[in-house]
Amino acid sequence: MNTFGLNSWLLENIDHDKLRECRLARVTAVDKESYIIKGEGKEARAELTGKRMYTASSPLDYPTVGDWVYVQYFDDDSFAVIHEIIPRRTTLKRKTSGKRIEFQLIAANIDTAFIMQSLDSNYNLQRLERYLVIVNESNIRPVILMSKSDLLPQSEVNVILWKIQKRMPDVMTLSFSNFGTSGVEAVSKLLVEGETFCLLGSSGVGKTTLLNNLIGKEAFDTQTIRKKDSKGRHTTTRRQLTILSNGSILIDTPGMRELGAFSVEAGIDTTFNEITELSRQCRFADCSHTQEKGCAVLAALYEGTIPEKRYENFMKMSRESKHYSMSYLEKRQKDKGFGKMIKSVMKNHRKR
Repeated sequence: MNTFGLNSWLLENIDHDKLRECRLARVTAVDKESYIIKGEGKEARAELTGKRMYTASSPLDYPTVGDWVYVQYFDDDSFAVIHEIIPRRTTLKRKTSGKRIEFQLIAANIDTAFIMQSLDSNYNLQRLERYLVIVNESNIRPVILMSKSDLLPQSEVNVILWKIQKRMPDVMTLSFSNFGTSGVEAVSKLLVEGETFCLLGSSGVGKTTLLNNLIGKEAFDTQTIRKKDSKGRHTTTRRQLTILSNGSILIDTPGMRELGAFSVEAGIDTTFNEITELSRQCRFADCSHTQEKGCAVLAALYEGTIPEKRYENFMKMSRESKHYSMSYLEKRQKDKGFGKMIKSVMKNHRKR
């Protein structure tokens, strides 16, 4: 059964006892504390139960686009109440923007992430690696899409694709233009019935235009980039799930200018796998790869085996992940301590 992305893994994780009172639905959009869901019938607006909101301890406890949920419908199926989230197969998340140290959910139950950059000033290998870390951390298949290939001669496009492949040899990379059919058709061939895909990238790289092209009509608004600095302007303001004509599911996401990451050690190991392998050859198990004698990573750096920019990005993301992870753990411990204090005060108050 592949209806709306409901695959065998999810079917095995459904509690059929809950289906005596609830029905299955998938979250197609999130608007603050309100949700749009789709089940067997039309889309409906939904809200969380008060109990679910009260017991939630982090943003990870709230539904996100792509989630499967147990719901009860009311008012001729025009409104629903979400009782519980079905366990997620994959969870795409990042650090919230700014100084706040918390997770922000991007989407759930994703099979493939299309990481988009454009072949203009937006092209940035270090940022590509950041996206890859986040995607690899969730065991989601990454595909790199380089848009606006019409802006450069094919020879220059080939050089950029060669640089990406040299740095990320295990990741499929495809260049295309939203103006023309051949490039979009190549992307369309990657879409598989019953699987869920998402579009990731900065504003202005052409995510929404690509979505419109794949749908075959101007279903979503688009904007041109700013001429003065070639920066994109936000078109997509919320994550939204769309079912394409071939039965595949595609989630468009707002452009992300900040890609903070923490608790992504597995994603770093996968993305920088050659550095991870070299680190096992270091003389010291706790090698920092900065100044130690017998450091295999530094030796490869000096020999030119590892590009300097790639090494720097690896070190930066490793430090960032550890720093934010420790800060997050401290925050959670403080939150738990504060919660225990409140419960104690309330308990003593009731005794009185």
